[in-house]
Amino acid sequence: MTILSSLLLALALCVDTLAVSTSSALKSKMSYRKGLEMGFVFGLFQGGIPLLGALLGSAFQSLVASIDHWIAFGLLFLVGGKMIIDGIRGEKEEKPLDVTKLGVIILLAIATSIDAFVVGIGFGLNSTIGNSITTCIIIGVVTFVVAIIGIYLGKRNVPIPEKAASIIAGLVLIGLGTHTLLEHTLLG
Repeated sequence: MTILSSLLLALALCVDTLAVSTSSALKSKMSYRKGLEMGFVFGLFQGGIPLLGALLGSAFQSLVASIDHWIAFGLLFLVGGKMIIDGIRGEKEEKPLDVTKLGVIILLAIATSIDAFVVGIGFGLNSTIGNSITTCIIIGVVTFVVAIIGIYLGKRNVPIPEKAASIIAGLVLIGLGTHTLLEHTLLG
């Protein structure tokens, strides 16, 4: 996976991090110190959970080598499609959580990283462990930065267009999946 692909993947995966961090800062009196903690935890989980998926994917790589590009495409298509559907439907307003507690931040980080696990399986099937680790580090760092940006925007009362961001992220994931498929079928 190229650096550009890794950056696009990271941005697509952390759209929900942007939404959660912005709304958390909007709805609470979050300190910047707590915001840094939230950004670190989100980055750690968003980077670590796809690495677990990549390890799982690479364990099965030899078994599915002839169709790994189809599996990666399917996983990215499903996650991207779900993000598009969620963006079109919109989300219901939920009761605000107490984001000053580390346990709540960890639960939010896990919830926003589940799709990254599935995506990690896909790139674990198509890359080396070294490339997967590099991609996961990029995802973690980008997620940290995006969470900090979200907290800053939330503290400044700047709303983000969550629906549009989710749809764009879904399209990016589908585009990456399509690129993987075409790369292996037409160019491979």
